[in-house]
Amino acid sequence: MKPFVKLNGLVAPLDRANVDTDAIIPKQFLKSIKRAGFGPNAFDEWRYLDHGEPGMDNSNRPLNPDFVLNQARYQRAGVLLTRENFGCGSSREHAPWALEDYGFKVIIASSFADIFFNNCFKNGMLPIVLSAQDVDDIFGEVAAIEGYKLNVDLATQTVTTPSGKSYIFEVDAVRKHNLLNGLDDIGLTMQQQDKIKVFEAKHKLAQPWLFN
Repeated sequence: MKPFVKLNGLVAPLDRANVDTDAIIPKQFLKSIKRAGFGPNAFDEWRYLDHGEPGMDNSNRPLNPDFVLNQARYQRAGVLLTRENFGCGSSREHAPWALEDYGFKVIIASSFADIFFNNCFKNGMLPIVLSAQDVDDIFGEVAAIEGYKLNVDLATQTVTTPSGKSYIFEVDAVRKHNLLNGLDDIGLTMQQQDKIKVFEAKHKLAQPWLFN
């Protein structure tokens, strides 16, 4: 997992509450357990005018011109701004996979579903909770200013607007450490590989019949 330290990213406003994981990545795309390749199907039912299936050539599919991510001003956005209870529904980890593969590194909302919130950290994304009023204020600025970017600094736990206004967000100390250092569950385990090797060697001597 790549470390997350800072991001100066273009903001895409998804002005919807209670966005569930089936909307983020529809069920027909859950057949693969590879983390990569889900980005073109993120928000598939809102993003395209036809029905999507795995293996389709997305470059030839008709886009929904009314969906915010299809608007030219929000292309290559790295920050997703949305409303309360984002990521509700099922516990599918494919949802953060799809958002990360699309290009989002930060998601800002007034609240998140718990499992989705946890899965974001495990996949190198930073979910930020701000008050509903702060989120509303940022929505207004994004609409008014084309090319609107936010500066997100995990070390200082701040989100800074183009005008210089800063919002402070909370983040668990362990999750913060892991994101700053690019440590997912596998990375944390590999930090103990010397101890694991010592244990395995002792175990093999004590119970050699298990290794035949």
